[in-house]
Amino acid sequence: MSATPGRVRPRRIRTTSAMRRLVAETRLHPAQLVLPVFVREGLTEPRPITSMPGVLQHTRESLRRAVAEAAEAGLGGVMLFAIPEVRDAVGSQATAPEGILNLAIADAVAEAGDALVVQADLCLDEFTDHGHCGVLTPTGAVDNDATLVRYAQMALAQAEAGAHLVGLSGMMDGQTAVVRDALDEAGHTDVAVLAYAAKYASAFYGPFREAVESQLEGDRRTYQMDPANRREAAREVAIDIAEGADVVMVKPAMSYLDVLADVAARSTVPVAAYQVSGEYAMLEAAAANGWIERRRAILESVLSIRRAGADHVLTYYATELAGWLAEETR
Repeated sequence: MSATPGRVRPRRIRTTSAMRRLVAETRLHPAQLVLPVFVREGLTEPRPITSMPGVLQHTRESLRRAVAEAAEAGLGGVMLFAIPEVRDAVGSQATAPEGILNLAIADAVAEAGDALVVQADLCLDEFTDHGHCGVLTPTGAVDNDATLVRYAQMALAQAEAGAHLVGLSGMMDGQTAVVRDALDEAGHTDVAVLAYAAKYASAFYGPFREAVESQLEGDRRTYQMDPANRREAAREVAIDIAEGADVVMVKPAMSYLDVLADVAARSTVPVAAYQVSGEYAMLEAAAANGWIERRRAILESVLSIRRAGADHVLTYYATELAGWLAEETR
């Protein structure tokens, strides 16, 4: 027997914007957003990134302005990436005290203080002349254990520069344990570790490689995860948590919402997800062509990442999105 007409009507809780807001299961807040920022050595003015409209390679001065805007917007943090003028086989500039990334960390901390979590990318790919995330063997393979030595050195350099959190994005086996031990032994016990635990070998990183002027030839499929694999992510996350990760990451986000939901359901630590450059570029291109409504599509895309279980989201839209959220609460 069918229900009496009018007795069961889910549409009742969708009738007005106030009603929809009241019963919303997932919400966005600026504190849940982290802004990735690029800073390039040697620039005299910010440089637009062609494949990422609206995103810049910053000078140190414009970086400070972007950090100040992020703090004013109430964001949770910034994630810093840097492009040096000189690269070599072992990424020497990554650990140089006067290297551009370490200077940028100090600049960001000086600008924001504790108003933001100043996070730094801990990986060698921006600093090597071959573009891989680690040190190479004579045959051209990435040497996992030799790379871990460099990661430990890099973690110490970033901690000395003032980083609140280091983001291990290289996908080397054992990286979380090595970095955690190095930080603790040097007295940096309060510096948090974000492990890019489930980072996939994705085609959606293309615009990022323009942003950091990547020197990569070939691919990273021998160390980043295979896009075909879902269960493997649980293993990677469990390892990183056991090794001392304070936060774990799923990257990319939108094409891996199933993986993100799995990780969020099992993780005992906060879960981050990265709306990567290719996801950003697709939204911008579609909006520029009038194929989608830009603001609604951005909000929906980030909301979907939160709905899948991310505690916070790295997105190039972070500051702009925070402004929209503030408008909605006025």
